[in-house]
Amino acid sequence: MILFEIRRKVRFTLRNLSLLDAPAQAIVNAANSSLNHGGGVAGLISRAGGPEIQEESRRKAPVPTGTATHTGAGRLPFRWIVHTVGPVWQGGGKNERELLFKAVTSALEECEALGVRTVAMPAVSTGIFAFPLEPALEEINRALIAFDPRARCLEEIMLCEIDTRKADRMREILSMLMPPNPQSADRGNVLK
Repeated sequence: MILFEIRRKVRFTLRNLSLLDAPAQAIVNAANSSLNHGGGVAGLISRAGGPEIQEESRRKAPVPTGTATHTGAGRLPFRWIVHTVGPVWQGGGKNERELLFKAVTSALEECEALGVRTVAMPAVSTGIFAFPLEPALEEINRALIAFDPRARCLEEIMLCEIDTRKADRMREILSMLMPPNPQSADRGNVLK
């Protein structure tokens, strides 16, 4: 279900669904720098996609925080998995916000390099990396705004969250970050 959308050059949607069910060509994995896909979103993706994802990831590791790489999608119905390494939250004094901005930007740049038209991503670093949701969405939004004019291939970015309560909270935050403005094409629409 689409909970929120904004149309700029690239359509952005917040969806209450599993990342693995997203109608996208590629998905973004919130990875650790060693690309060991044991827990969180990474573990879910690796288990569903099969051992070839982890095997290919081992050959690409390490990936520094704030950067991204890609692998095939194994048995998953996507063409690629873009692995981006967001920061672990350490209280906010370790440049976490800028590193998250860079991680999201790097993932989108990787998608462009691959010619991806539609990509689904989680709220990077807000799971087991414990980045607080509101500042994380501020940085994700900032990355989307900065990236939008440079997009050549990307047509839609889907932010996916399976937990309904978290998805509803994300919708509230995004509504504050991108309030509706009927005079502008750059406006957020809260849907339900």
